[in-house]
Amino acid sequence: MAEEEVKLFGVWASPFSRRVEIALTMKGVKYEYIEEDLTNKSPSLLKYNHVHKKIPVLVHNGKPIAESVVIIEYIDETWKHNPILPQHPYNRALARFWAKLIDEKGRRERWRLEKLVSI
Repeated sequence: MAEEEVKLFGVWASPFSRRVEIALTMKGVKYEYIEEDLTNKSPSLLKYNHVHKKIPVLVHNGKPIAESVVIIEYIDETWKHNPILPQHPYNRALARFWAKLIDEKGRRERWRLEKLVSI
C-alpha cells in the first residue's frame, strides 16, 4: 500500500483539534501536525478551509475535511481498525447526540466567557 499523506491543521489549546489528534492516535495513523496562528492564518489553512477559515482541518492525500466531528467520522470510516464510534446504529446515534450537545454547550459557555471578559 502506498504511503498516505495526512496533515492536521490545529491549535494546541483547541479541544476540537485535540479530539482529532486523539482519534488519529487511537487509529495509529501517522500525520503531520501544523500549528496555526489564528491571528495570522496561513495561506494553507485558508486554502483548505475557505468556507469557515477555522481549525481543525484534516488533509488526507490532498483532500481537506473540516469540522472535528465530521473529521472523526471520516477517520473512523477510512481506517477501519480500532473503531471509535459504536458499530450499532442506535449506539452510534447516541454518541453523535452527546458529541453535538457537548459542542453546543461549549460554544455557549465560550461566548458567555468572552462577553464577561470584554466588559
